[in-house]
Amino acid sequence: MLPRPARAADRIIPAIDTSDPARAMALAHTLAPGCGAVKLGLELFTAAGPEAVRQVAPLAPVFLDLKLHDIPNTVAGAVRSLLPLRPAMLTLHAAGGAAMVAAAREAAEAAGAARPILLAVTVLTSLDAAALSETGVAGGPVQQVLRLARLALAAGADGLVCSPREVGPIRDAFGEAPLLVVPGVRPAGSAAGDQARTATPAEAVAAGADWLVIGRPITGAADPVAALAGIAAGLPG
Repeated sequence: MLPRPARAADRIIPAIDTSDPARAMALAHTLAPGCGAVKLGLELFTAAGPEAVRQVAPLAPVFLDLKLHDIPNTVAGAVRSLLPLRPAMLTLHAAGGAAMVAAAREAAEAAGAARPILLAVTVLTSLDAAALSETGVAGGPVQQVLRLARLALAAGADGLVCSPREVGPIRDAFGEAPLLVVPGVRPAGSAAGDQARTATPAEAVAAGADWLVIGRPITGAADPVAALAGIAAGLPG
């Protein structure tokens, strides 16, 4: 499995969110030397399929963010189908339940030491308390994140995806063991966009984040390499 980051730049996972395979490859080539992994998600996967992952994987470890969420048998089958792509990280929704997470872990074990880190997505960073309430979830994001974190970790997830706001509460509740991948990170002065629960990169790392997923502030910059390097230079440790 991918080890915890040893240097500040390795904490950063640029989010290559595009439906254009050529642009994805260009960004991966440009950014791979200065980061710890690259994120490929639904937008590229639905447009270009597994071949896009195969092309990017030799350049950098791939955080394959597909957020699998279905009945346990289907998710297990999906994980088995994805293993030949050798993603370093793979996401599934904790809300799918303990049996689903456990089935995904069992399927991933077929890859042995090369299996991906399984990350359970808790509450999407675009959701605030009001949006959660509309779905029938009371108590706010922190309470729901901790509830889902407990379920997913007990069922075999290696780590969690959460907003910067929940990193501290997760560390307080579960210690240093869970791997934490944190989107919703915005450098000072950057637009929040559709992110509801954000923090700066330095704040997220200080709270206990292992990896930071950062998209538009890097990939939308005039000079993505300089933007990446500038964010890395501002991280503690």
